[in-house]
Formats: sequence, C-alpha cells, structure tokens
Amino acid sequence: MEAPGPSAGPSRRGRLRRRRPPQPHNGSVLALPLRPRKVRRQLRRSVASRMAALRAQALPSEDSEDARVQTAADAVGDALPAGAGAAPELLGAPPAARSPQTPPARAPDGPSLPGSPRHVANCAPRAEDAGRERPWDSPLQRALAELSRIPSSRRRAARLFEWLIAPMPPDHFYRRLWEREAVLVRRQDHAYYQGLFSTADLDAILRHEEVQFGQHLDAARYVDGRRETLNPPGRALPAAAWSLYQAGCSLRLLCPQAFSTTVWQFLAVLQEQFGSMAGSNVYLTPPNSQGFAPHYDDIEAFVLQLEGRKFWRVYRPRVPGEELALTSSPNFSQEDLGEPVLQTVLEPGDLLYFPRGFIHQAECQDGVHSLHLTLSTYQRNTWGDFLEAILPLAVQAAMEENVEFRRGLPRDFMDYMGAQHSDSKDPRRTAFMEKVRVLVARLGHFAPVDAVADQRAKDFIHDSLPPVLTDRERALSVHGLPIRWEAGQPVNVGAQLTTETEVHMLQDGIARLVGEGGQLFLYYTVENSRVYHLEEPKCLEICPQQADAMEFLLHSYPEFVRVGDLPCDSVEDQLSLATMLYDKGLLLTKVPLAQN
Repeated sequence: MEAPGPSAGPSRRGRLRRRRPPQPHNGSVLALPLRPRKVRRQLRRSVASRMAALRAQALPSEDSEDARVQTAADAVGDALPAGAGAAPELLGAPPAARSPQTPPARAPDGPSLPGSPRHVANCAPRAEDAGRERPWDSPLQRALAELSRIPSSRRRAARLFEWLIAPMPPDHFYRRLWEREAVLVRRQDHAYYQGLFSTADLDAILRHEEVQFGQHLDAARYVDGRRETLNPPGRALPAAAWSLYQAGCSLRLLCPQAFSTTVWQFLAVLQEQFGSMAGSNVYLTPPNSQGFAPHYDDIEAFVLQLEGRKFWRVYRPRVPGEELALTSSPNFSQEDLGEPVLQTVLEPGDLLYFPRGFIHQAECQDGVHSLHLTLSTYQRNTWGDFLEAILPLAVQAAMEENVEFRRGLPRDFMDYMGAQHSDSKDPRRTAFMEKVRVLVARLGHFAPVDAVADQRAKDFIHDSLPPVLTDRERALSVHGLPIRWEAGQPVNVGAQLTTETEVHMLQDGIARLVGEGGQLFLYYTVENSRVYHLEEPKCLEICPQQADAMEFLLHSYPEFVRVGDLPCDSVEDQLSLATMLYDKGLLLTKVPLAQN
C-alpha cells in the first residue's frame, strides 16, 4: 500500500495515530461501579431476547459470477470454494449525484445516507446518459441506498463490510485471513466503487478548498531506488499540484473524508464494524511511475482501486518481529526484499487486503494512471497495548491491597540477580525468580480490566468520525424538529418528551458510559470533527440516580423503551435524562414529537 507517511500535519485523519495514554477525567481511571437493580435485570433480559431475535435475521443477497478471490496462499485465478457466496447485488433507489464541493469539517446535523426521494429528485436521467451507468446508479450507491433502509447502525456496518469484501463471507475472512494473509478480490466490475472518489473530485477540491502541501497533500516519487517528497510550501493550488503530477509525482490526499461526504459516509459506517478508528488516504499516480518505496505499515489495509491500473507486489514479513508490526517501517531497497507472495495488476472495482507488517510496493505501467483509496484501521489495537495500560494500574492496586507486594526485597538480592549472575545456579536466585512469577500471577486479581476497556472505548469515541444519519434517524431525532424562524419569530416550538414517549439511542456506537474520579460521564461522537482530533472529547455528566437508566438505554438499542420504564427513582429523573439526551442529538423517538 502506498500508505500514510510520517510527514502529515496534526489535522490529518488518513494516518492513524498512536493512542495517547489514558487521560483521567478529574481523577482516577478506575471505573465507578454501577450497582445493578432488580428492575434493570428484568428489563434487560426482556430486551436481550428481543435483540437476539432481531440480530438473527439474515440479509438477503444475490450471486454474481464475475467476482473472484485469491489469497497469498492461492494459485493465481483460484476461486473461492463453492458455497462461499458471491458478490451481492444491492438493490435500492438511486441516490443523488454527489457534489465534489467539500462539506464543512464538522457537521453535527450530518448528511443523510442517500436513497430517499429527496435525494433522487435532482437526479433525473438525461437523454445523453441513456445506456451509460451514472455514479448514482453504481453498485456503491445502491449499497448506500440499501443501508438507509436498515434501522440498526450495527447491521448497516456489517452489511457494508459484507459488500466491501464480497464475494468472501465475512466470517471466513475474519477467521482465516484477517491479520494472516494478503487477499485479492477481482470483480471484473469497473463501476463497483463508482461515486466514492474520482480524479474530478480531487481537481474540484484543489480548486475550491484550502488544501495545504504537507498537511493535506503530498507529492512524492520513487526513481532509481530513491524516494523523495517534493512538497512546496503553502497552498496546493491546481497549477502547482498538476505540475508536480506531470513531473512524475504521485499525489497523496490525506484525510479525504474531510473533503468528501461520500468517503465520510463510507468510513463512518465501517468504523462501527471494526470497533477501531477507520482512516483513509487517496493516491493518484501518473503513468509509468512509482510514488513510494517498498515498506510496511502498522495498520490493516484495504486497497480499493478506483481508476486506471496499478501493478502491486506484496511480501510477507521478513522476520517474526515484523509480523503484525507495531510501527511503520523505513523505506526498503529492492535488495532487502524476497519473493512476493502476491503480485497482480489491480483494475477498477478490485480490492486488495494485507495485514500490518506485509511489505508492499506498487507502480503504474502501460501508459495508464491509477487512482486508489486505502482504508486503514486497527493501529495499536492489540492485546499488548491493552496490557500496557492495565499492568501499571494492577501493580498500583496490588500494592495498596496486598501486603505481599509491599514486603521488602532480600537484602542480598544483588549478589545473585542481574545479568552478571544470569548463569548462576544459586538456589537463592531460583527462589527469587519463583517469587516474581507468583506475584505476577496474582496481578490478574487486581487488574482493572473494565476500567481500561472503558478508557480505550473513550479514546475510540474521540477518534471516531461523526455519525452519518439516515433519513429516518434525522426525522425522529432533534434534527427533524420543524422549529424555524418565520414572520419575525420562532415557530413550532414546544415539543416535549413525556413518560409515554418511546425512545432509543440514535445509533449503537455513538456513546460510552465511563466512570472517572467518582463521577460518571457519557462520551459521544455526534459533535466530533471529520478532521482527526480537531475537537476535544465531548461528554455529559450523568447523575448517579440516572446511571442505571443510562446503561439500560445503551443496552436496549435498537429496541424502543418508554421513558416511563427507565429505571430511575422518580419521573423527574426519567424525563430530565431523556430530554438531555434528546436535545444533544443522542436519542430518537418512535414517532415525531408533537408540539404543545
């Protein structure tokens, strides 16, 4: 993958960031325990059974005979075994053609997923388009249209990922190939990604947006074994960018989701599938050139070929220490590489996946340019990263609660421990090592696993793109209220929730309840920026008497619950919690609210 490089500025989201250490909010990172109540347990059992029935429903799909899957272990051209499924044909009303203009960097209201009549109204086919596939009629746009009719955000994420890797079943991919093998999906459908991003979109962004070299756009080339970046200072005006392209430079657009609504939609849905930040870069490479040296990255990479053709070579990690690499590599020379496990020419509609640590390089040949988008995820999302956060807290808790961890070291331990005594057979050394093993084993009893999981979830909430709303979610949330200014005054004011109002969370992964410093905070994504960490983390403080109700709402999605059934001690607590969440755009109602 011509992957994100180290030169981008702080606002880029294309390059995934190393996670920062957990930042306690006004105190300890240890979670405030939430004591379950009998009523909450009873309601949750009921909701769990209904949720299980809902999630058991399978999504229909239809087979395509053209798609083929090849892994690094397969022979070229081998197809997926019979019964594995093929590319689903996604049905849906054609969405509107996407404007290449850049939307605002932060859009709390968010666009709706395409597919509703209001999106189709401006897309009447023209006579000159007869017999030609239009962007809003592509498989991608039909997929997005289908998503708009799926009420559960988690099911939307699963469905889009299923479409992304079709014809491969997701369970086969995650069980056999994820983090293990390079995979090629050849579809023989040049329109598969049409409408996601194009060179015309890039040109419009250069003309109409404040694109800066080094921060948003890189110009690089790889000639005679040497990689060079040729970023001039300042704004990337079309004249400068296209002149560099003509000189043989690849153009890498960082964080295209900040400029493209469709890329934002695509990533915002998929991030819920991964449970990890989803970023992207777009690469435009001129004919007969290569932009980047061989290297590996620290992310799981999905390469979507959008235009033209590109010749790829992918290599396994050279040594065990490079497998599932924690950091990106320096540039390699051709002499550093062995034989590729996969080499192929990607054409529009094809997909290439490879895990972190797999070395790769790509070049344009045969006088044809290439445009591809790399979707990246799972940076520093390992068991080791989790333990790195949990072990210091476990040691601190063990020392506070268990006297064995506070006992002094042997007075003479330096006489038999250390590198200079590593070959010693002294029985005191054996006893010392055994004592260390016993204490380390006991640390598991003091590990604040849930508290660290909450902190990582909080980080993910901050990393996430803001949600994209379906028309249904917009109409039934605060964004759909008909309040407006008319005839010198606001009208349609006064809609209120009651105990009879049925509600659920706006989407499944938009909020996380975290205990910090003896208080409860609900962190949420709806006010995040499309530019990485442009905003500070956003949260609401949740009163202790509303903790059970908040947890119940989070677990109940996508089932509706009456406000009057929330496990609070008073009607006032029920209404104040539901109103606060609704006003912030975190809740939607079963039917539109009526004005008093």
